[in-house]
Amino acid sequence: MTQELRSNFHEQLDEVRLGIARLGAGVTELVPRVTEILLDGDLEGAEYVILGDDVYDAKSVELEEACFSQIALQAPVAGDLRALVSAIKIISDVERSADLCANICKAARRIYSHELDAHLRGIIQKCGSQASLLFKEATEAYLNKDGVRAAALHDMDTYLDDLHRQFIQVIFESHAAGNIDLQVAVQLAVVARFYERIGDHAVNVGERTRYIVDGWIPDAPYAESHNDLPDAADFPPST
Repeated sequence: MTQELRSNFHEQLDEVRLGIARLGAGVTELVPRVTEILLDGDLEGAEYVILGDDVYDAKSVELEEACFSQIALQAPVAGDLRALVSAIKIISDVERSADLCANICKAARRIYSHELDAHLRGIIQKCGSQASLLFKEATEAYLNKDGVRAAALHDMDTYLDDLHRQFIQVIFESHAAGNIDLQVAVQLAVVARFYERIGDHAVNVGERTRYIVDGWIPDAPYAESHNDLPDAADFPPST
């Protein structure tokens, strides 16, 4: 590869990285937004986010195609190949997280007009804040190629996992107290899982960032079962 071609190749790599970072920043802002939509019963906001998910899908496809094109045309090796292969996987994590935000909005529509008690509202707010923080840190670690920052994400995710368990417990307590009916409880349990999965995707981004930086591979990487997560639509609507 000539010096000119190599320079152009790295410019395109930088463009891909910046494009992914923009998507990640979008998800970082989207998480607290959908949390407020859920808490406020904002039907108009929910519709806007659900329709806007097509933008994330289209941009993800565009970035993936750019990566595949560079692999095919430039035949990169070593660190450059790690960067491109990891970018493809990171794009999937970011796009799936945007899908999960849209799913939270679908759940918000299904529980519309049902009041949530203070404990539920508080734990939902905490889950949204931590999930957003995780994605912010993951995005900035990737953008800045910061392996140390990326390594901290796993511990941050442990806190979100704890919040997830607390969320489920509060759902049981609220239902037992007669504050929410069974269908609302089911929808909220799915929402709790959505937040937890957003955190897992952020950890995935962090692990792939560490792989880009120094080739680090986790001993027991997170399962990437993107297809095993039920959509809120799989559950009967609340009455």
